Amino acid sequence: MPRLFIGIDLPSGVDDHLEMMCYGLPEARWEGAEKFHLTLRFIGEVDGRVHREIVDALQELDSPSFMLGLKGMGMFPPRGEPTSVWAGLADPEPLLALRHKIDACLRKVPGVPPDPRKFIPHVTIARVADCELDDVMVYLTEHALVRTELFPVERVLLFSSTKTHHGSAYRIEAGFPLRPV
Repeated sequence: MPRLFIGIDLPSGVDDHLEMMCYGLPEARWEGAEKFHLTLRFIGEVDGRVHREIVDALQELDSPSFMLGLKGMGMFPPRGEPTSVWAGLADPEPLLALRHKIDACLRKVPGVPPDPRKFIPHVTIARVADCELDDVMVYLTEHALVRTELFPVERVLLFSSTKTHHGSAYRIEAGFPLRPV
């Protein structure tokens, strides 16, 4: 079964900006423009019935569109040996409000438990489990001031993720427009 998640696709200009940062970290597995996205809510594996109920529930999403920009870098986990490097957000407040409304929609779907993890909005740039900690810290320092142009967030997407021998492959399952402001 495919794994589902809800996210925001990035415009090509932001993808290009991030892709230009995909160098200089030995042993990193770079995500690349085709995989850059901002996950709002991970759902996991579901059957066809739950998939349809998720789509129906998200049809009721009522949230305004907003502007978003990426700013700064970080790593997961924040302490210890890093597994991924990511770009953060300039102003996460509108995104946090959108996440709250998505969670409210999903609470109506039996079989979709609440997400137990703390939500830290980010765009994963690279998987770095095989990298040296010192190299990761140098990379983060060199890119600490990264900032992208602001871009409009006018819809959220339901993605499926399938494991392949090249990592995960993402497919858009459905889109849900946000209210124009």
